[in-house]
Amino acid sequence: MSEISTKPYLLRAIYEWCTDNGYTPYVAAAVDARTRVPREYVKNGEIVLNISFAATSGLKMENDFISFHARFGGVSREVSVPVDNVVAIYARENGQGMAFEVSRPSSTPEESSQANKDDAGSSGPALTAVPPSQQESGEGNASDNPDDNNDPPKKGGRPTLTRIK
Repeated sequence: MSEISTKPYLLRAIYEWCTDNGYTPYVAAAVDARTRVPREYVKNGEIVLNISFAATSGLKMENDFISFHARFGGVSREVSVPVDNVVAIYARENGQGMAFEVSRPSSTPEESSQANKDDAGSSGPALTAVPPSQQESGEGNASDNPDDNNDPPKKGGRPTLTRIK
């Protein structure tokens, strides 16, 4: 008998930790042919989903899939994400959570060639910190490097998840 991955157990544990502490659990997932999500919300082959009790109906975090119903633009949609495609689970309020390595197997040559076009030579999805855009902050110039900023992080901004290997 093959051994079950620890990933679904870790996902459930981080979800429970988030809810126990009053945080909002978010899941970032790579989107492929097996992923059932509203495609209009997919960016760069990934989607970020709020999986809190208030945002979902019928949440099931099984060993193979995370599935639930959620409203997108006021319309109830069924969502199903393979556990293998989950890139990260984290708390929206503070960014604490866990990131995972994801390999996207393609089942058909068409998907494989499309994935190669989408990835443009990358080996898989990668998380990076996203600084506020020039329009959002209203200050700075295009040559500013976010790593050069020695100011402490500001509270109340959009959380970011940093992937550390």
